[in-house]
Amino acid sequence: MLFDTTGRIELADEEFRLLSGFIYEYCGLFFDQSSRFLLESRLQNRLRAHHFDSFLKYYHYLLFHQDKVQEINELLDIITTNETYFFREKNQLDAFSEEILPELAQRKAQTRHIRIWSAGCSTGEEPYTLAILIKESGIFEGWKIDIIGTDISQQVLKSARKAEYSQSSFRVTDNSSIQSYFTRFEDGKYVLDESIRSMVHFGHHNLLDEKMLGLIGECDVIICRNVIIYFDKNAKARVVNAFHRKLATGGYLLLGHSESLMNITTAFRLKHLTQVMVYQKPGDDV
Repeated sequence: MLFDTTGRIELADEEFRLLSGFIYEYCGLFFDQSSRFLLESRLQNRLRAHHFDSFLKYYHYLLFHQDKVQEINELLDIITTNETYFFREKNQLDAFSEEILPELAQRKAQTRHIRIWSAGCSTGEEPYTLAILIKESGIFEGWKIDIIGTDISQQVLKSARKAEYSQSSFRVTDNSSIQSYFTRFEDGKYVLDESIRSMVHFGHHNLLDEKMLGLIGECDVIICRNVIIYFDKNAKARVVNAFHRKLATGGYLLLGHSESLMNITTAFRLKHLTQVMVYQKPGDDV
């Protein structure tokens, strides 16, 4: 075992290889050498919680202990990034409201049912934003609307279901939306209105788990922003191919503004909307 002068446990080369490999195989998150110190720092408290004096002992715990599933969930809560807020990436949301939703309303007029999947939904701001936009569009009255939010972190899903937010979640939200859809309490928390909460359902999901993928039905829109940037090329391809299988013909895939499918897949058509570009699953009628 190795300690630095502060009593911090150092992550040896072989331990880093084993732990980063375990995380990659489990969920696709890729830690290269530049992220080694980050992994070492974030896992210090887990080693202390179990009174381990090496990362190797922690690795063996993840593999063999009877409580390994619970510990893996703790691990994922620590190493995943959950930065989000309401109405994030305005241009894309404008395109969703003004171009994608009207097109879906026309194309799905007979079934009057749309399903939207927010993959990597974190604490829920993204799927709830989509629900607000659908409600405000006024074109889906009487429709069946399924909005599904999934994440690999159980902790953020717990927060999403509570739908209680602090001021930091509203950094780009106008006051009229806050007043319309949230109730502010004396402790400074904002609680989302039940009319919006009831439109969204949350579930635990590992994007690399094929069995979990089977629980999600055919989608008209999949939004997965700032998630696959943490994957390497192989894991990105696996996730994107899964999205392609889950999308209906003509369905849309929305990624973060810095994310691209270049050199990943040619299965999608790049569609130019007024302000942004999105990916669409092509078909004979699209």
